[in-house]
Amino acid sequence: MIDLKGRHARMLLVYPDYTDRDLRGKMTGGSYSEGLASISAVLKQGGHSVELLHLLYLHEEEEFKKKLKDKGEFDIIGFSVRTTAFPDCQTYIKWTKEVYPDVFIICGSYHCTLVPEEVLAVEGVDCVCIGDGEYAELELCDAMRDGKDYTNIESLWFKNEDGSFKKNPVRPLFPDLERIPIPDFDLFDYANLDSVKVNTAIVMMSRGCFYNCTYCGNSQFRNVYPNKKYYARFRSPENGILYLKTLLSKYPNIQFINFRDAIFNMFPDWFDKFIELYKKEIHLPFTGNIRFDILTEDTVRRMKEAGCYTIDMGLESGDQEMRFKYLKRYQTDEMMINCSKWFHKYGIAQLTYNIIGLPHEDIHKALKTIKLNAKMKSDRVIPNIFYPYPGTKLYETAKEAGYLPEVISPDCRVPLVQKQFPEEQVLFIEAYFYHFVKRYKWAYAMPSWLGKLYEKNLDFRVTSKYVPYKTYVFLHDVYAKIRNGLKDTLVDHMPSLYIKLRKMKHKKKAKG
Repeated sequence: MIDLKGRHARMLLVYPDYTDRDLRGKMTGGSYSEGLASISAVLKQGGHSVELLHLLYLHEEEEFKKKLKDKGEFDIIGFSVRTTAFPDCQTYIKWTKEVYPDVFIICGSYHCTLVPEEVLAVEGVDCVCIGDGEYAELELCDAMRDGKDYTNIESLWFKNEDGSFKKNPVRPLFPDLERIPIPDFDLFDYANLDSVKVNTAIVMMSRGCFYNCTYCGNSQFRNVYPNKKYYARFRSPENGILYLKTLLSKYPNIQFINFRDAIFNMFPDWFDKFIELYKKEIHLPFTGNIRFDILTEDTVRRMKEAGCYTIDMGLESGDQEMRFKYLKRYQTDEMMINCSKWFHKYGIAQLTYNIIGLPHEDIHKALKTIKLNAKMKSDRVIPNIFYPYPGTKLYETAKEAGYLPEVISPDCRVPLVQKQFPEEQVLFIEAYFYHFVKRYKWAYAMPSWLGKLYEKNLDFRVTSKYVPYKTYVFLHDVYAKIRNGLKDTLVDHMPSLYIKLRKMKHKKKAKG
């Protein structure tokens, strides 16, 4: 037991914030985490001190330990553990214990909520937090300050001296997000975050989602709470505006707002009130993520009037049977095509999220996703390779089908092993996704007889057994490395030019 004898706790949050593990020259940037900023705000409100170790790339032992020592000594070190970073976190925890053997280590975030026993079993981990962590961690810090027993705190599991686990129940959700203070944006080197360098703020008005998409962890996260009906929650429209005004007062250079809520229009009544307040009091260009099946043309019109310049949509799979049977997303092709017409009508550029390498998918089904994007005239596309998150229904589907290897390496690019959809084909579809979306757009714009001939030619270029998939993937990897390097140079050294180019691009696409 840790007794701070009346002194407030000192906490360090460690945030492994990278997907590309080899960005060794990166000194500034990274992404904002609403969860960490919220934890920091609550702990600081309670009188405790909080600092952040923001890891922008995979660290070697000497460098990690030096940065840890440079931060100073702490009573508690908390690791933010997402599934894909879990192997790295295990290593960082080992090194942390070698530097500070007596420090208390707590782990939280997505992976801890999905598989808490797996994380708590890691050598060096003293505690895991399941679900929302702000007030559980505040109770922990308060108990350490006051020298009280903290092993009965709800939402926290502890490792006993004999290696067994003390599993406390998860605390009920509070339905009112106003209880949480405005996030501690200053926990980060905020002005140097990747998005802020180009005058864009990443914000969230809500928590959770009440949909049951089988590839997403939200359905499992919801189930850990005793009152899961409150899992999807928004700040009040008025409090949301206060959040934005607080942020803008600190960083007046912000010109764009990026709402990263799971579904921005999840509650239409809330959305209608918020968008009117936003139009009157903020009115900065913004983007957010929406769902097709709860969208109306009037909503799109009002979004445009409030400043929406581009919108994000989860298309996921262009194969309707895959969407219905495996993803549980009951949205027809016709529905998505019709909704996309509204965005073109009101001059809002549209971005779609797509998943490649799903269980039971093959290259022909993946091609349907490319074609649906072309029919929708998508302006931007993001193809993501499917990752099987433990506890999700699609994880179990992949496991039952025998597609899931025993261990997924952190460097693995295609997690599932499927004979009918080999790795080189998945990588090819991901790499050349937009290339072919553009060309199928051309096919659908041609006279019918000519378009069908061109479409057939494109089909052959994607699915023929003579396509040298591995060679094409190699060439694209080289191109992507150069392109990303140029983009990083623009963001870091010429952000005004990057912003100008981005505005031109979205304006052109919205008009098109």
